[in-house]
Amino acid sequence: MRSNKMTKGLEKAPHRSLLYALGLTEEEMKRPLIGVVNSANEIVPGHIHLHTIAKAVKAGVRLAGGVPLEFPVIGVCDGLAMNHEGMHFSLPSREIIADSIEIMATAHPFDALVLIPNCDKVVPAMLMAALRLNIPAVVVSGGPMMAGPKGNDLITVFEAVGRAKRGEIDSAELTRLEQCACPGCGSCSGMFTANSMNCLSETIGLALPGNGTIPAVTAERVRLAKTAGMRVMDLLKNDIRPRDIVTAKSVANAVTLDMALGCSTNTVLHLPAIFAEAGLDLTLDIFNEVSRKTPNLCKLSPAGSHHLEDLHRAGGIPAVMSELAKHDLLHLDAMTVTGQSVGDNLRSLKAAVLDYEVIRPLESPYSSEGGIAILRGNLAPDGAVVKQSAVAPEMMQRTARARVFDSEEQAGRAILDNKIVKGDAVIIRYEGPRGGPGMREMLSPTANIAGMGLGADVALITDGRFSGGTRGAAIGHVSPEAADGGVIALVQEGDLIEIDIPARRLELKVDQAELDRRRAAWVLPEKEIHSSLLKRYSAQVRSAAQGARYK
Repeated sequence: MRSNKMTKGLEKAPHRSLLYALGLTEEEMKRPLIGVVNSANEIVPGHIHLHTIAKAVKAGVRLAGGVPLEFPVIGVCDGLAMNHEGMHFSLPSREIIADSIEIMATAHPFDALVLIPNCDKVVPAMLMAALRLNIPAVVVSGGPMMAGPKGNDLITVFEAVGRAKRGEIDSAELTRLEQCACPGCGSCSGMFTANSMNCLSETIGLALPGNGTIPAVTAERVRLAKTAGMRVMDLLKNDIRPRDIVTAKSVANAVTLDMALGCSTNTVLHLPAIFAEAGLDLTLDIFNEVSRKTPNLCKLSPAGSHHLEDLHRAGGIPAVMSELAKHDLLHLDAMTVTGQSVGDNLRSLKAAVLDYEVIRPLESPYSSEGGIAILRGNLAPDGAVVKQSAVAPEMMQRTARARVFDSEEQAGRAILDNKIVKGDAVIIRYEGPRGGPGMREMLSPTANIAGMGLGADVALITDGRFSGGTRGAAIGHVSPEAADGGVIALVQEGDLIEIDIPARRLELKVDQAELDRRRAAWVLPEKEIHSSLLKRYSAQVRSAAQGARYK
């Protein structure tokens, strides 16, 4: 056992002395020591209940003969970090969480890990750490929040800001929405980034069936956590490790489910970074290739009116997988943490769609293509990302006028001050991984565009990224980013931009001679960075097209 590095041999007497100080017995030191990685805190609604999940995990580990030892990691709430300097730190937290788990699990050589995430950057960070360490591991999240009354959720509140600005609702109605849209603990209730990644953790095979959709407030979630604690002991006994599970077939399955579910555009950042830890290359071209042949079967908020609780009631991720399997769109022989293949899991669960309003049949999908599209052209030669399942039909093909802003704040003021009109394309640049730094989410501007009644008439194009809650013609991850001299840095006020999502094109309608003239005159704007952490991040981070991971 790895833990023998702390417990066995004459020279480990000091180590055992420190373990005795924890209250461990001699018998416990002979058993497998299981690290329980808990991202609980009291500021993130998705994480406030995770001590309950950790308690259940530890009970499961003990039931199966192991000794659980819990340690914490940080977790950022993107909603609370939104639209101020805090958002610069959200994406960098992914790398810090992964690194901190590697540090803890190497300095204290656990035999296996159970990882408890829930929100946006914590889920991919824990998956990255599991693959990097490659010791037996199970991921079990805290589960999704219930939707508020009448299907209200956090996106309702973000968009209500614009509605209030234009006088459609008063302050009393805004307050009512604030108080009811997020009714309790859990990751925000739509198919936003956290729930996208929790569902894909299940698809990849590193989380148990139900991980993505079982609501946070249910006893079923606690039972899942206990099962995860027991299951990690089986993985340890049989020496099944994350890289035995995560293979090229897992990559294909994950991207296929991503498209069928209509997941957050942030999956295009996180999946390449996760799979890179297993030595697997996931390029943006793979997303387009899979999207072309995978129908979009679900429209959860913000693309539609359903929420994660509805998806769970309809059969959850196994039901979606069973529907895709009917047309041979999945690798059913891929391994999972149950110790069985995907196909075996679906058979043992008797997986089937229980509500075809929530999960469309393959014969009648919402669209014949997947939820995400990768656009290319002279404005984004290395690619840009759009959640096409959440774009109004009239915005799928559009030539728009560029309205150019060098920060999210500048654009936000212009939107709320009625300076953006139908036919505009709001360009927000110098917000990429390096230029931001930190690649901030643009949920406030996109929600304000929708709230101002412009969702079907105005595009937003950025080298930053979007919340999973963004809807509309929101095109992000434009690469190369402006800070790296990408063409987005050369766009000028009034330029025409051709958006053609079906053709996967994003073109700045300016001839090459003029672009060459602009490039010769271009100077990278100075941006003062006070944070030493962000300075280091800016120097180390790769392009969004490569998952914004470290070089």
